[in-house]
Amino acid sequence: MARIAGVDIPNNKRGEIALTYIYGIGRNTAQKILTEAGINRDTKAQDWTDEEQNTIRNIIGSIKVEGELRSEIQVNIKRLMDIGTYRGIRHRIGLPLRGQTTKNNARTRKGRKKTVANKKKATK
Repeated sequence: MARIAGVDIPNNKRGEIALTYIYGIGRNTAQKILTEAGINRDTKAQDWTDEEQNTIRNIIGSIKVEGELRSEIQVNIKRLMDIGTYRGIRHRIGLPLRGQTTKNNARTRKGRKKTVANKKKATK
């Protein structure tokens, strides 16, 4: 099992898919990395030689991935919250930021339902 950028790459997957296990690398970036390294993207990760693995490590070393990328994203979100932008406020109160409606859905961002009791009707 190859270890690249602190992540164990699965052996039984194609190279293109295996690289997407690294945070910050999607399909498109994985294809570019393998093309630059001169490796067929259909080759399984277990079939990579040590030299090919080192080439991939060097290429990925020049890209922001994993912890460095996560911390940069967190800093960007904190900056939005500090300057009080609309997106920052939505982050702070845990609501969706990109225009989605919240009347019926948005349970992923809002969490489980919080039942609110109805007002009791006044009796005459």
